[in-house]
Amino acid sequence: MPLIEARNISIRIPTEDGVVHAARNLSFTVEAGSLFGIAGESGSGKSVLIQAIMGLLPQAEIEGECLFQGQDLLAMSQDELRALRGRQIGMVFQDPLSSLHPYYSIGRQITEVIHTHEDVSKAEARRRAAEMLEKVGIVNAAARLDDFPHQFSGGMRQRVMIAMALILEPPLIFADEPTTALDVTVQAQIMELLKRMCDELGVTIVMITHDLGLLSSVADRVMILYAGHRLELGPAGAVFGTPAHPYTQGLLLSSPGISGPDEALMSIPGRPPSLLATPRGCIFAPRCPQAQDICRTPPPVREYADGSAALCHFEPVPHDMEALSHGDRMADATGAAPLVSIRGLTKTYRIASGFARTRELQVIKGIDLDVIRGETLGLVGESGCGKSTLARIVAGLEPATGGEVNFDGTRLSDVSGQDWRELRKRVQIVFQDPYGSLNPRRRVGAIIGAPLKIHGLAQGAALKDEVRRLMGLVGLNPEHYNRFPNEFSGGQRQRIGIARALALKPDLMIFDEPVSALDVSIQAQILNLIRELQDELNLTSLFISHDLTVVRHMCDRIAVMNGGQIIELEEAGKIFAAPREEYTRTLLAASHVPPRPATPEHRELIATLPQQGAV
Repeated sequence: MPLIEARNISIRIPTEDGVVHAARNLSFTVEAGSLFGIAGESGSGKSVLIQAIMGLLPQAEIEGECLFQGQDLLAMSQDELRALRGRQIGMVFQDPLSSLHPYYSIGRQITEVIHTHEDVSKAEARRRAAEMLEKVGIVNAAARLDDFPHQFSGGMRQRVMIAMALILEPPLIFADEPTTALDVTVQAQIMELLKRMCDELGVTIVMITHDLGLLSSVADRVMILYAGHRLELGPAGAVFGTPAHPYTQGLLLSSPGISGPDEALMSIPGRPPSLLATPRGCIFAPRCPQAQDICRTPPPVREYADGSAALCHFEPVPHDMEALSHGDRMADATGAAPLVSIRGLTKTYRIASGFARTRELQVIKGIDLDVIRGETLGLVGESGCGKSTLARIVAGLEPATGGEVNFDGTRLSDVSGQDWRELRKRVQIVFQDPYGSLNPRRRVGAIIGAPLKIHGLAQGAALKDEVRRLMGLVGLNPEHYNRFPNEFSGGQRQRIGIARALALKPDLMIFDEPVSALDVSIQAQILNLIRELQDELNLTSLFISHDLTVVRHMCDRIAVMNGGQIIELEEAGKIFAAPREEYTRTLLAASHVPPRPATPEHRELIATLPQQGAV
């Protein structure tokens, strides 16, 4: 008997602009002890669906049924749902910093879950909390129970959230992008833990993620959502190996892991439709390369012998990989002088630890590194290894404790005052969080034009013209000059950040996890854009990422960091073909690449059902 039976769930959310149809007639089942994956672009309805099932959307209008252990969750009162949450259903949210209370220690927050549902002593609750933190990879867990969320890295905070969801060993866990901010090795550890709980304790996991490689390696069944519609559902092997829907094919082909380093990434053209409007035919038709006139009518559900089903008028059509050829892009660094030269670099922080006590934390431990003019150098390693700290020192945002950093022949330690102002024009950063790095109260035109205005390079009509040129350069509509950041999608906001960084025509661009939080299709668009700009403007780039498939696709050379040191530096192809260090081999082994879709010509169609009531 399935643990979850969802039947014709529709979700409508009233807003000032109208009613958002976040889900339309969604039906699916989740078997006990399995890992059920939900994938799709941002705005497809993944998180809203889970929140509605959990009773976290009190203002939404919800129809249908969702049976959990025979009880309809959608018909329960808030008091009944509160009794279930934590004890019977755990939840791991995407953003751990927003989900953890900044004023309380992580030990208090985890033990609160225990005390809410069980009558145990404080000592027993702390023991269990420390034990669970150790299981999810928190080192010296017992001593860290009294630390606060801000004292943990992003990956560590996500482990705390997972420990909190698992502490009562509930039979069902909803995980909303549980590994987005984690390194590949930590992803592997967390997914191994979740999978082990499925196998040993019978825990059922419903996981939302945009990492198709990860999902293909762990999921038993997968549902692909788009604009609130279920486009494909079936066993993971079938959905990822021989996708029946063009949208699923597009998502898989957007992954940098299945394209060679000399190929442009495929991205799905256009953007998802407005959820305010009611579609008259296939919801994916405006972006589908196979769309025909019949797609103006509602498509049927086609069921196949391998257990999958797809919402499409047509049977699977083979994909064309030949169109993705891009040509060689490797930089020729022969004889080129370094733009950035780093020798013996160290960085130590003094951290307050109790009343009148401090301790030292050495993050960078004697790094030697050259960034050759015109190349893209990748910087990889786990959270806390010093990648971002190194980048911030190079950008002049933090001082080094020891060693030297030379930028185009200038020692940064000798630069002061007005010279720093001039030097910073030559080094620009694109940050990981495109929304957090943009002022929500300023219009996009002002944000992109701010560097030009600050440095007195343009004003008035000339400033406006240059900003519009930059918007066009990164693929934004110049007519959206007066919009605010919240009016753009995540991928568009990242383009705004890139346009702002390009405004001063820098010699060095630092990309700090620029695509880690983006959907694979949007990620492909941004990565293609960065490569095009690198080729067109001859940029020198320092590219930081925990996704090794992205780094391989983007970079000429790769530097592997561990424990504040660079332990391996080599051409990208050689790093992947023959890594020298065991740590590098561990990173590569932990990387998950989705399977390249096979030609879906031999799938046996067993039924064609009308859309109404079946999706």
